[in-house]
Order: sequence, then structure tokens, then C-alpha cells
Amino acid sequence: MTIPEILSKLESMHNAKTATHNHKYGATRTFGVKLGDIRALAKQLDIDRKMALALWETGIADAQRLACLMDDPHSLSADELERMLPLTHFSQVADWFNSYLLKDRPDRESLRERWMASSNKWVLRSGWNLTASRIARKDAGIDAGLMLDKIESEMPIAPPEVQWTMNFALAYIGIHYVELRHRAIEIGEKLGVYRDYPVSKGCTSPFAPIWIAEMAARQNKSK
Repeated sequence: MTIPEILSKLESMHNAKTATHNHKYGATRTFGVKLGDIRALAKQLDIDRKMALALWETGIADAQRLACLMDDPHSLSADELERMLPLTHFSQVADWFNSYLLKDRPDRESLRERWMASSNKWVLRSGWNLTASRIARKDAGIDAGLMLDKIESEMPIAPPEVQWTMNFALAYIGIHYVELRHRAIEIGEKLGVYRDYPVSKGCTSPFAPIWIAEMAARQNKSK
């Protein structure tokens, strides 16, 4: 298939409910294709780096998700990754980028250090995503206390797209660092980010104090 043919195929897979959801959560350009249909199409097309980059450059959310499944993360250069991130406009595409193209790279730590100082919200979102992952693993190179200082001062003024992954870092500190749990909860209460976030029945709130308390309770039950 050519790029125009793939885009035409994606457009033909339009789902009104998915399109409404995508627009609601920030997608400015989307056909509204179900995730299962994107995965099925990716299996038909297989890995194609050149095509994946061209799909990403369209700026269409569904095409960018498809690109994440068609690219080879081990062949992508750091420069290519840094050109791709600013073309993101939808947080759920950014999450696919982090999951499929970024998280297993051997150079992710050097990228993390550089991206944590970025002024671009999508680059910074990925930097905090990598930081949260290190916190969850309790990597020795991360000073969780200093990260709490950074979160406390920067999260209130961060763009919403960045607050999401910063919040993961905050919650993970409270969950995995018992000695810092009380402070993490205090910061979460003080900032109030996601305090009123709507949550489906049976799901845990992303509000850090609730999230931390729920996971701490589960840890205690498993002992």
C-alpha cells in the first residue's frame, strides 16, 4: 500500500464513537479508528520504517498510532525521535510513542536527562514518563526526594499534557518509597491535581493521595 492508500483505508474505518472520544481528549486530526482495527492493519503492513515516518508526519492521530506499530524502535535515531515528538497533538498517541518506540531503548537515560529540560510539552511529557519508570523500579540513579521538590514547584504551572506523567512520578514515589510516602501525599493534597477526576466504578483515581493509599493498602494485604 502507498501512504494515500493507507490513509484512505484508515478513513474508511471511521467509527463515530471513537472519533468523538479522540476529539474530546485533544486529537485535532483523527479519523476515529478503533484501536483493534489499527492493530489489525499494522499486522497486514508489517514493519516499514520509511512508511512509518511518513505516516507520523501526516499529523493524523490514527496514522501516528499505526506508525508506532510499524516502526523499528531500535533503528530510530535520537534525532528522529526528537523530530517526531513535537508533531504530536494527542496525549494518547504520545503514550503509544512512549510504550512502543521509547521505553526499551538502550539510550533512554541520555534522552531522559535531555528531555527533562525541554520547553516543548510533548518532549517534556516523555521525559517525565521515563523518569516515572525509573522511580517505579527504584533505580539508584534517581533521587526521589529531589524529584518531589521538582514536582512540588513545577507541576502547578506545567501544561496538562506534562502534569499527567509528572503525576505518575509523584504517585510512584509515594507507592515505592515508604519513607517519602507521607510527603508525597502532602504534595498531592496541596496541589490538588486530578482531585475531581471522573473515574469509572472499580477503577483507582489518578489523584495521587488516593492512588498511593490504595496501592499501599494492597501492599500491606500481600505481606
